[in-house]
Amino acid sequence: MKNLKLWLSAAAIATTAPNIAAAECGEVSITEMTFSSAIITTEIASFLMEQGYGCTVTRVPSDTIPALTSLAENNEPDIVTELWVNSAGSAYEKLKQDDVIQDMTQVLQPGGLEAWWIPTYLAEEHPELKTIQGILDNPDLVGNRFNNCPTGGWVCSTINRNIARAYGFEEAGIEVFDHGGGETLAASLASAYEAKEPWFGYYWEPTALMGRFDMTMVDIGGVDLDAHKANLNADVVDPKPSAYPPSLVYTVATTDFIDEYPEVAKLMSNISFETSDMSALLAWKDENNASTEEAAVHFLLNNKDVWRDWLNENARQKLSAVLKDN
Repeated sequence: MKNLKLWLSAAAIATTAPNIAAAECGEVSITEMTFSSAIITTEIASFLMEQGYGCTVTRVPSDTIPALTSLAENNEPDIVTELWVNSAGSAYEKLKQDDVIQDMTQVLQPGGLEAWWIPTYLAEEHPELKTIQGILDNPDLVGNRFNNCPTGGWVCSTINRNIARAYGFEEAGIEVFDHGGGETLAASLASAYEAKEPWFGYYWEPTALMGRFDMTMVDIGGVDLDAHKANLNADVVDPKPSAYPPSLVYTVATTDFIDEYPEVAKLMSNISFETSDMSALLAWKDENNASTEEAAVHFLLNNKDVWRDWLNENARQKLSAVLKDN
């Protein structure tokens, strides 16, 4: 399997393409977060900046809060590739208000998704299970169980229990089962799916698991932001149902970087993925035991029509060998 260095060598970019973009960019720092989708985004963005725009890219190991702290104290790094707004809190809003950073793009569309799901094979056999009322009327078809996320730090556990109370799961004969960890929740879904057995529960994406399995989101009603906020409290007296609002996920950059390198900033504002496509890419990486670099190559080789449009004309010319021949 090719890595980026071998790919570049095979395409002979360094020797056959004119160094059109070298003057457009200098040194750029970009986060390398701990979660898989952000690491892949950083890998792809770094490659395009280096090979298309002549940037010298430094990757900064980080996470949401450390990145925001560094931006507040040092105005670095230049780019944060995957900032989950619901985890960023007031620090993110203050940095925007102070014009330290700007949102470049919603890097995951429609965002990070949290929802209740059933396997699609179950939905096709029993279409009524696509709605929460259908499940309440037929609890045996989902095994009389809701697979909840773990307690102990997982906010979704509390939210799910409150939604279940609002819909009367206990009265309907549906057990809310708290898994011991994320691994056991994932294992329960994988085991049921491979055996084509009933499964009903919570999961999120982008994740490799959701890219691996064909799942159907259960309609549990619309988003009620007030109800969702109240459901964060385990002791709410009268919980109301609400679907999870999508978690907005942005690429942000410092205002100084945007002003200094507007063409590279424009590139970063174009790099965006459908959430389901990112899950599929994570699944490919997992199933092929591939490195992040190899997953980036897989995306770049198979989605030229997508990332070609992210580039300016100079960068397209510089990468023409890759675009045409590999």
